[in-house]
Amino acid sequence: MAVVFTGGELSRWLDAGTLGKGNHLVSAVRELRYQSPLLTAQLEGWQVSIDLDASARTPHSPLQSRCTCPVGGHCEHVAAVLLAALATSLEGTPGLLRPAAKPTLPTLQTQAMTPILHLHSMEYRPTWLTERDASQWLDVATVAFEYGEHVRFLDDPSLFVHGAEGQLYLLPRDLAGEARREAELHSVHLHRERQPRIVLDGGGPLFELRSFDWTRFLLEDVLRLEALGWKIETDDAFRHRITRVEEIDLDVRSMSTDSAAFDLALTIDVDGRSVALVPLLQGVLQSDPRWLRGQLDAIGDDENVLLTTAGNERLALRAGRLKPVIALLADLFGDHGQPLRLQVHDRGRLQALQDAAQLRLHSSNDTRARVQRLLDAPAMTAVPAPQGLRATLRSYQLEGLSWLQYLRQQGLGGVLADDMGLGKTLQTLAHLLVEKQSGRLDKPALVVMPTSLLHNWQSEAARFTPDLRVLALHGPARDTQFDAIAAHDLILTTYPLLWRDEQALQAHSYHLLILDEAQQVKNPRSRAAATLRTLQARHRLCLTGTPLENHLGELWTQFDFLLPGLLGSEKQFNQHWRHPIERGSDRRRAQLLAQRMRPFILRRRKDQVASELPPKTVITRTVAMEGGQRELYETVRAAMEKQVREAINGSGLARNHIVVLDALLKLRQVCCDPRLLPGHAPARTAGSAKLDLLREMLPSMVEEGRRILLFSQFTGMLALIAQALDALGLAYVTLTGDTQNRVTPVQRFMDGEVPVFLISLKAGGVGLNLTAADTVIHFDPWWNPAAENQATDRAHRIGQDQPVFVYKLIAAGSVEERIAELQQRKAELADAILEGAGGAGPRFDAADLEALLAPLPGAPAKRPGRAGRRPAQA
Repeated sequence: MAVVFTGGELSRWLDAGTLGKGNHLVSAVRELRYQSPLLTAQLEGWQVSIDLDASARTPHSPLQSRCTCPVGGHCEHVAAVLLAALATSLEGTPGLLRPAAKPTLPTLQTQAMTPILHLHSMEYRPTWLTERDASQWLDVATVAFEYGEHVRFLDDPSLFVHGAEGQLYLLPRDLAGEARREAELHSVHLHRERQPRIVLDGGGPLFELRSFDWTRFLLEDVLRLEALGWKIETDDAFRHRITRVEEIDLDVRSMSTDSAAFDLALTIDVDGRSVALVPLLQGVLQSDPRWLRGQLDAIGDDENVLLTTAGNERLALRAGRLKPVIALLADLFGDHGQPLRLQVHDRGRLQALQDAAQLRLHSSNDTRARVQRLLDAPAMTAVPAPQGLRATLRSYQLEGLSWLQYLRQQGLGGVLADDMGLGKTLQTLAHLLVEKQSGRLDKPALVVMPTSLLHNWQSEAARFTPDLRVLALHGPARDTQFDAIAAHDLILTTYPLLWRDEQALQAHSYHLLILDEAQQVKNPRSRAAATLRTLQARHRLCLTGTPLENHLGELWTQFDFLLPGLLGSEKQFNQHWRHPIERGSDRRRAQLLAQRMRPFILRRRKDQVASELPPKTVITRTVAMEGGQRELYETVRAAMEKQVREAINGSGLARNHIVVLDALLKLRQVCCDPRLLPGHAPARTAGSAKLDLLREMLPSMVEEGRRILLFSQFTGMLALIAQALDALGLAYVTLTGDTQNRVTPVQRFMDGEVPVFLISLKAGGVGLNLTAADTVIHFDPWWNPAAENQATDRAHRIGQDQPVFVYKLIAAGSVEERIAELQQRKAELADAILEGAGGAGPRFDAADLEALLAPLPGAPAKRPGRAGRRPAQA
């Protein structure tokens, strides 16, 4: 007798669910017999009878079965009997069939089931279309399940597969799991079509996207499905394809072997083709201001950036992949079609593009070798102090000398930004002496400085480097010295004289151009800054203890002098760096800017390198205003608050800067001494709490032998303090901007003739070495903490052998306390950029102004009356 059936018919006769249930009942089959044409058996008390011959007669014959269970046939009991029969032989003498040792079919060993979502776009013509109408397109999905190498579409009941040698196996379908997977599609708005418009042969049911938003589905929902273990496949003809891009390549093209710049191109690989990325990004960067206006942290890393090529291909990049690239290159993005151009000395950014942004570098062999030489710049080597230097350089000063030599060797400019008092002048003189002894100083070095430092440079050059031929261009007869410039090694001039002597200075070229106290050239449009740009020099150097005082624009001005193009134009720098950091507190930008500046700034603080310096103790003395001074403060404050508020309501904070500063000036004057307030008669008798405190402090300090520097921003306040000292019988000298002879008061104080030195902050902040002092008093705070620190450093510097005490006098609860808080935020900005701390920069906004103009603690709200209007008009 021939084999009646092979098992392949089962998936046609019974559905997958019934076969699955029957597979669990095979072991319960009893009395299995085949007597043509019937296959009979018992299980669980039910009698099963199957007309096997009639059922298998043709490929389309239906199953003829009966069961005594309530279903009556085509049930799991029938399925179990058929499966049990497949495990035996139906050939031979009819009768009782002997079950095999394992009556179930062998189960195919497969991996876990993987759901597959396949996306299609299909053209079809509904019956209602006319011949002239174009065909319509249908976007659908089908669902399949992968069991190892075998795939079954949803609703396909087949449980059997053939092995490599044709043997039959049971496929372990997870039907419950397949149902759960279909339910997952509902969460992303994929549902079975209610009325299928197309039948896809062998593809299972069609799913439609109820939201119709295929872009969102591909960019967001697909990621969720993939996270759940789905595999997503798309037809080539699928109309909404989006190619995800992860890798970004950086093509570096050298303009020429002697060029000072590289052209950069960003490219991505799309189906084996290299596609330029910058043109695709331009539209995104212009339409979404977050990318180029310092708001990168507001962009989520998982946001998708959708790009469209000229061929209408759609690409997607994760924002997290693009953010470090834009952060490093934002200032280079210009007009359409313009290349990204990188200066060769911007090696820090080139390195970061590979490290932080993880770009793959591509270039021609010649350019690659040039880039590699740039990235592999030789390490800084130690340079010994030159012969003939009449000073012993400390270890950090030797490091500074080596750094200056390294910059010269690499053809770079830099900022020597050591704290005041660490010997920047000495390190520079040692550098110049090395240059002379090596024969490189064949042209003079030109140093530009504040007038107050001219004498200091002359004396230190004569003292430490007498071999240098020094020419100081100063005084009304300096024009007689212009012809001698080329015959000297070191030319000294001042900022006020720079533009006046522009023609004479331009007649020469220089080996080195040095700006001392370079922060004084804050305005890039000043006449001095314009003259500096016209001078020809091989190397450029800035010396400053405060490269960043008030805002990042000062830093840009210095680097525009040192390394033009490194930070882009002033407009680009403001847009991509200054405003995001100062206004937006963009921590990422602050870190990146610090990274770019670090190779060109050498900054050492005294507490880091000068361990031999005695300690410095800072003491804040707050004093409460009482009586008439307190009442006057509240009167002026209320009047100023009203005036400022009206001005801001009229035209905004930005347009009323002068009004705000005038209001704050009057409040600061009241805090110091009401007599500073002009045109206000009650101020004459209001009293000064801080001056009273000073009267208590100074006599005992002088009696203890203290030598005191007393700073104020108001020369009028120094005059009032002088009157108080006269009344106390304490000797003093004074230095302000009006002092013609600066040497005499300094000498008298240093020689011990007087114990107190009254100094205006502006006149005495730089250029003084007053190590005879052991006490510094700041009578009033200034917005800029760097200016105060510079003043303090007149005493706390190399050469000081006594502990230094610094007193800051603050009117309690007043605008001065708010100034101290803003000082801390300005210091954080400097640390973020110069020290690489990555902190957020300070912002002066409406909230700050409200705090500055707040009432004194415990003071009742006061409306400005008659007395309150007069200071506003002063």
